[in-house]
Amino acid sequence: MDLSTIIGIVLGFALIVWGIKIPQLPNFWDPQSLALTLGGTVAAVVASFPFSQLKRMGSHFKILVQGGRYNYGALIEQMVEMAQLARQNGLLSLEEKANEIDDPFFKEGLMLVVDATEEEELRARLQNELDNMADRHDAGVAIYEKAAGYAPAFGMIGTLVGLVNMLKNMNVDEGGASSLGADMSVALVTTFYGCIIANLLMSPIAKKLRIRNDEEMQYRMIMMEGIISIQAGDNPKLLREKLLSNLDQKTQAKLRDGAGEGGGDEGGGKKKKEKKSKK
Repeated sequence: MDLSTIIGIVLGFALIVWGIKIPQLPNFWDPQSLALTLGGTVAAVVASFPFSQLKRMGSHFKILVQGGRYNYGALIEQMVEMAQLARQNGLLSLEEKANEIDDPFFKEGLMLVVDATEEEELRARLQNELDNMADRHDAGVAIYEKAAGYAPAFGMIGTLVGLVNMLKNMNVDEGGASSLGADMSVALVTTFYGCIIANLLMSPIAKKLRIRNDEEMQYRMIMMEGIISIQAGDNPKLLREKLLSNLDQKTQAKLRDGAGEGGGDEGGGKKKKEKKSKK
């Protein structure tokens, strides 16, 4: 699990509480201001997006804490194995392998190869799937990006409401100026809430979802290039190097060490088993 977002949010709140000092916390608690800021933000988000998008928010929080979702090494070795199989027995031999795969994108790509789809059409079909996926992800991220923009605005609205009420009720002749400081603090606390909601909750969530999108896009791109290379009949060893080039240098070196300098996927599997047994 990747708990960095949760840890960061909790740490942020802890630092805010430490900065305020616990005895002073009641000064920053105002239910009406919180209801106006948080409730207004939620209302604006609901007004901005259809329920078909809003109902997916539950799955977004699951995605935030999921770490290590993509095993690039296993994917690349699987691609190499299929390339070897296709070169030995023909592309039709991949149909049985495709039926064993749960990933819809991977399965569809292999079935298109089995059906002798032209490379240009194959690439276009798979790229269209990736574009649609990116659009769905963008729609989810947009919810939190909009909320990050709405929260400070509703915080300012709450401040204006508080200032107007304060000025309307202030009567200097009757000693109203004595409560000026308290009334002003209540008016400003809504801005405080808006800044926290935007910068400690919504913006970090949006950023982490962007990172998750980039991770999945990279994984799918490697998958797509592997499928197209298998159709083209590329050499399995060259295919491995081609797919590894999509990863950072550290990951490449780690996967090459795991697969062995000879590059055979069977040797790589044996080495991994030996490492596990040593542990």
